[in-house]
Amino acid sequence: MSRFSADKVMPRYFAIAVVLTFIGFAVIGKAMYIMTAKKSYWTQVASRLKRDSVSVKPNRGNILSCDGQLMASSIPEYKVFVDFQAGATDSIGNHKRDSLWATHIDSLCNGLNQIFPSKSAAEFKAHLMEGKHKVMKNGTMGARHWPVWSRRIDYNTFCEVHKLPIFCERPGVGGFHWEEFNARRKPFTSLARRTIGDLYGEIDSAKNGLELAFDKELRGTNGLMHRRKVLSKYLDIPVLSPIDGCDIVTTIDVSMQDLAERALIEELKDPQVNGEMGVAILMEVKTGDVKAIVNMSRGADGEYYEMVNNAISFRCEPGSVFKTASFLVALDDGVIDTTMTINTGCGVMEMHGRAMKDHNWRRGGYGTISVPRALEVSSNIGVSWIIDKYYGSNPTKYVQGLYRVGIHEDLKLPIMGYHPPYIRMPDTKTQDRTKYWSKTTLPWMSIGYETQIAPINTVAFYNAIANNGKMMQPRFVKQLVKDGQVVKEFEPVVLKEQIAKPKAIKTMQTILEHVVSQGLGRKAGSKSFKVAGKTGTAQVADQHGSYHSGTTRYWLSFAGYFPADDPRYTCIVCIKKSGLPASGGGMSGVVFHHIAEGVMAHNLKLSVADARDEKSVFVPDVKEGEVAAADYILNSLHIKKKPALSAKNTAVNIIPDLTGMGARDAVYQLERRGVKAIVIGRGKVKSQSIYSGTAVKQGMACELRLE
Repeated sequence: MSRFSADKVMPRYFAIAVVLTFIGFAVIGKAMYIMTAKKSYWTQVASRLKRDSVSVKPNRGNILSCDGQLMASSIPEYKVFVDFQAGATDSIGNHKRDSLWATHIDSLCNGLNQIFPSKSAAEFKAHLMEGKHKVMKNGTMGARHWPVWSRRIDYNTFCEVHKLPIFCERPGVGGFHWEEFNARRKPFTSLARRTIGDLYGEIDSAKNGLELAFDKELRGTNGLMHRRKVLSKYLDIPVLSPIDGCDIVTTIDVSMQDLAERALIEELKDPQVNGEMGVAILMEVKTGDVKAIVNMSRGADGEYYEMVNNAISFRCEPGSVFKTASFLVALDDGVIDTTMTINTGCGVMEMHGRAMKDHNWRRGGYGTISVPRALEVSSNIGVSWIIDKYYGSNPTKYVQGLYRVGIHEDLKLPIMGYHPPYIRMPDTKTQDRTKYWSKTTLPWMSIGYETQIAPINTVAFYNAIANNGKMMQPRFVKQLVKDGQVVKEFEPVVLKEQIAKPKAIKTMQTILEHVVSQGLGRKAGSKSFKVAGKTGTAQVADQHGSYHSGTTRYWLSFAGYFPADDPRYTCIVCIKKSGLPASGGGMSGVVFHHIAEGVMAHNLKLSVADARDEKSVFVPDVKEGEVAAADYILNSLHIKKKPALSAKNTAVNIIPDLTGMGARDAVYQLERRGVKAIVIGRGKVKSQSIYSGTAVKQGMACELRLE
């Protein structure tokens, strides 16, 4: 076993220690050299190697109509820039950037001029050269983020710009780079624009309408990506994928919306109307779905645009459409019935020191009329006298009744800008002297003054009457959809199960139907189906609360539903105009008529059998029974008879088969056998209560059902 020799080992350890010491000093020296002499060089290298966490925006969800048509969608838009410090030198130090720009600057500017004709090639060249010679804060020359065009451009224009000389090079060579944005576009342009909503374009932030109400659902969730810059190249490393926003399916029907908008604008443009503003809302009775909502305001150029959502935000004195609520309260409380009469006199009646007038007071008024007739002709005296007589000593009961029947209901709409109705209680304290409760407040409130109600509340109230007393919340959105799957369903919401007693509702339905059939609402009616509703004409106060300064402004309205015998839709049309003539029934009622006719025609379902070729010859439909005359006509026209067309020969003591016969022939066949005929319906005999072949007995009665 060898012994440890210190003389041999220690020199080796010493040599190794010396070498390591020198290496350590070399490392420290090199570090000091890098930190001092080479500091600027490595700082420049570090600037070319970057690592950032970049937020990745998701795609914003679409807004769809009730049948799936796009009403708002996102498309890419771009802002384009140039980096004048990109590609400064090549591998051997030559100024490659300068030679590239010197060679192609003119052709680039000519190309930009062709794409953007509003700016000349010389102007483009001057603009680009300004950016090229701009001195930056760090002393370098050439802007790194110089805009080529001041506004966003669409994808097709972006592709054209990207193909131009210099810009077609790699970003590290030509310096062309861009920012991508999601731009919001509406394929149907102005249709329901204020209800759908808008975005603030520059910051992609929701501005109003459903865009704002459902911004969180539409926006989605941002993703995360690490972006590394190595020399002149960017490397993107996904960390968290963005989650795209949901699509929302609205209740809007594009065809109904277009119909309502065209009908309203046509009336607003009528020289006799010359309206300042117009609103139309179409609602589905059973669900409360808003199928169309139009908000038109006259612009400085005389054309009409969707500027403000007045349907939900414009609170004003509703006028005579409010009389329905007043009478419904009285009917529900049982203080009036349809047999009562009112003496309206010559059309002028003093009420607590003020003159209440009917619209025809210059023609002598209506005299003595019934309660239903007071609403049919919209008698101010008739309504105000009833309310003052039965609630004058206790006005609080009347206002509580208004709250009860739903005209004051807060609809809790999701859209920003909605203002709930303002109907004050008699004991409400206020500092405003103009809002003190006086003896004249009640009669004038009963006919639609001294209250503030938006059109959406009025149409919801009339919809409740059409819906047999059940008040529905207006619904704007039905579903949230993601990748074709329903994420969330928005069910119809019932605000009040019953706004009044069924008998009161039924009575009011009949009165509103008579308003159209034999009252002031005739122009809103239709020859094809029944319409029920109420007209309204109110003076609109100015900003000082005066009705008599300068030109008088009017708020014209018609609110109702159709078909009256089986209500499907409720609609309100409001028009604001200056000066006479002014008629709610004659102006707003006309728009209502066009909307109702168009909607019912749109929903009309025809039988395939009705689609006949006009050149084809069809055998006339001849009922069973006495067919001698029909045989003669068909034989004369050389038309082959149907096999079933033949007289039935049955003994007089036997009940015959009457199916297929007309009422006249069937009754004849029974009565000649001494059998009483009971006819139900019209058309051909579909069934008979006594089977064919039964022996006839004295006192028999046979029920015939016709269809």
